[in-house]
Amino acid sequence: MAVDITALYQAYWAGLPAGDIKLVLQDDLGGYRDEIAIRSEGLAWLFTKFRGTAVAEGRFADGPPAPEHYGAHYDLRKARGKRQTMRFISRAGAVFAERGPDDTSQKPPLADKFRKNVLDPLSALTAIRHELRRGNRGSFTVPVYDGARRFDVVAQVLPKKEGDHVLHLRLTLSPIAGFKGETSDDGDPDNAPRPVDIWISDDARLLPLSMQVSVAYMPLTVELARSCESSAACAW
Repeated sequence: MAVDITALYQAYWAGLPAGDIKLVLQDDLGGYRDEIAIRSEGLAWLFTKFRGTAVAEGRFADGPPAPEHYGAHYDLRKARGKRQTMRFISRAGAVFAERGPDDTSQKPPLADKFRKNVLDPLSALTAIRHELRRGNRGSFTVPVYDGARRFDVVAQVLPKKEGDHVLHLRLTLSPIAGFKGETSDDGDPDNAPRPVDIWISDDARLLPLSMQVSVAYMPLTVELARSCESSAACAW
């Protein structure tokens, strides 16, 4: 069944407005296209000056989503016009994430073994929704490479309360390689496993409703503001 979702979210950091997010999810039996746009505000804007967009496209094979390309463009306080692009290339019986020609990353990519049969961050969301759509209400793992770091997203679907129409997932981001400044262009990220709670509508849309995670030892909360029938209707 074809699904086309556009949604706007508000982010709060330590209870204060931190940014706006626009998410577009499009998929059918043939493939998928995901888009996200983020703009910081308030204290987060003062600290980071972050604005960015990302797009992932891929297809559905006989299993989880198979990404084909991923591209992100973002600005930070000290780094404007940054680009992160990946192409997923088949060779030697596997699929490897390779940097695109317009990627601006300065440090070398991780070794092949860390870029083998992985998903980009946006395709990881599609993979989570795919598992839920096929009825998985237990646990599963999604291998992710964001162009600099390799980690697993270990998902556990928590038991539902009677009458609840929302799925509560406990995600654990488990670092594997590229942390502690090994290949990262943006400092020394914490290399401890990071828990993330996400709530998704238990219906055909599987719409992300909210998310909670700790960032710099303070809670970051993302909440759905509204969903729309088209991207134009959810314009900022």
